[in-house]
Amino acid sequence: MVINVAAMKAGDIDVVRREIAQVAKVCKAHDVTSKVILETCFLTDDEKILACQIAREEEMDFVKTSTGLATGGATIADIQLMRNTVGPGMGVKASGGIRTLETALAMIAAGASRLGTSSGIAIINEIQDCS
Repeated sequence: MVINVAAMKAGDIDVVRREIAQVAKVCKAHDVTSKVILETCFLTDDEKILACQIAREEEMDFVKTSTGLATGGATIADIQLMRNTVGPGMGVKASGGIRTLETALAMIAAGASRLGTSSGIAIINEIQDCS
C-alpha cells in the first residue's frame, strides 16, 4: 500500500493508522507480506519517523521509500532513518534511483533489506564484471 500522503501532511494520523491497520489485518489473514510505501520525497523526517512507527506498531512487514514514480527515490539518509526507526525485526525496502552496483551496495549498507530497481540486470552485470 502507499501511505495516505495527504492525510499524513494534514496531520490526520488516525486516518493513516486506520488504513495501515486495515491492510495489515487483511495481509495477515491471508498470509501475505505487507508493505507500506512512504513516498519519502513528500514527507519531512518527523513524518517519515511517525509513518515508520505506525507501520511497526500495526505489524506491517516492510516499509518502503517510494513507488519510484514520484519526484524522488531512495536516499541513504532515508534508509538509515527508516532502519533506525523500525529496528532490525522489520524489512526496509529501498526503491527509486537504484541503477548501479555502488548505489545498491550503499543502500544495503545503510540498512535496506530489499531493493526495488528496474536496473537489476545491469547491476548483476556489474557484479560479474568485478569477478
